Amino acid sequence: MSTKFVLNETSYFGKGAREELPAEIRDRGYKKILVVSDKSLFEAKVTDKVTEVLDKAKIEYTVYSEVKPNPTIKNVLDGVKVCKEFGADAIVAVGGGSSIDTAKGISIVMTNPDRSDVVSLNGASNTKHRGLPVIALPTTAGTAAEVTINYVITDEKREVKMVCVDPHDIPVLAIVDSDLMASMPKSIAASTGMDALTHAVEGYITKAHNTMSDMFHMKAIELIFKYLPAAVNEKNEYAIEMMGLAQYIAGMGFSNVGLGIVHSMAHQLGAVYDTPHGLANAILLPTVMRFNGEDPATAQRFREILIHIGRPDAEHLNDQDVINTFVWKITELSKAVGITQTVKDTGCKEEDLSMLADKAMEDPCKPGNPREVTKEDFINLYRAAM
Repeated sequence: MSTKFVLNETSYFGKGAREELPAEIRDRGYKKILVVSDKSLFEAKVTDKVTEVLDKAKIEYTVYSEVKPNPTIKNVLDGVKVCKEFGADAIVAVGGGSSIDTAKGISIVMTNPDRSDVVSLNGASNTKHRGLPVIALPTTAGTAAEVTINYVITDEKREVKMVCVDPHDIPVLAIVDSDLMASMPKSIAASTGMDALTHAVEGYITKAHNTMSDMFHMKAIELIFKYLPAAVNEKNEYAIEMMGLAQYIAGMGFSNVGLGIVHSMAHQLGAVYDTPHGLANAILLPTVMRFNGEDPATAQRFREILIHIGRPDAEHLNDQDVINTFVWKITELSKAVGITQTVKDTGCKEEDLSMLADKAMEDPCKPGNPREVTKEDFINLYRAAM
């Protein structure tokens, strides 16, 4: 049985890497660029760090900067309108997962007009055409949207996050510039860092994991435990650069093997209460890992992780002690970067749990979880994370 692995073709890493952008645009023959970013980054002049490079190189562009933290179908369609009116032949996405995901949605609709409802892109897509070329410059060290075949768009009418999976959306170029990430507020650096950890951990234990994905995920886990506190609390330049690399490495893995029910549950908190995605993952990760650890094979995977992050004694611990130690390590890392919220802090109430569980049961990330999950399990997990 063969294993398929999809990666983007070119990436740059390091401080100041955005300076490579004009040469890449020219070499690829792009003439008019749609820059996609979110309003907060645009107003804080973070987006300017990229557009100034375009200005200096005299590259023609326009900016769409109305992207919401949990991007919507309207964001995609509004972006498509701007893209068409300007006549853009490529998209430069500047921001976190929200901006890059919106850019991916615009990209796909531009070349697949039969999917202009956007709703039909949900799940494993069968689009016919590769999207308009996307160049992604992440400003957060968490989502890895610059290297994945996934993007997430909120259907506000149904209060559902659509997880769109399509190899046609993968950016043609990723520029991971730690200068852009250094401008993140502490809260965003913390939550996106925990998002990256969730990607790496869920990818390591998902049903579809394989030798190559294990390599990526384990290295990402090691880097995140080592560098996230310094990146968040000290704004250490090297730690920020390593976090940018760690989240990218995790993306290379999970994009190909999927995730699990931390994401199934987090997507609903984002869709219903507009909870930032990384924060939702951070809140849920310890509770869900305790649940998943009851599967002996998953407990063994936790043991392997612990050995690699400085607990060689885990080799001799029983499964329950392994689970307890791993969950404690995750919780302590969250606390170390200032994340102490619970599900209750998102606005969730007891009477919402059944509705959230119904939505989580339909989430595309659920099938990858190492343990089977029922609606009652989801209700109990949300309640435990309250």
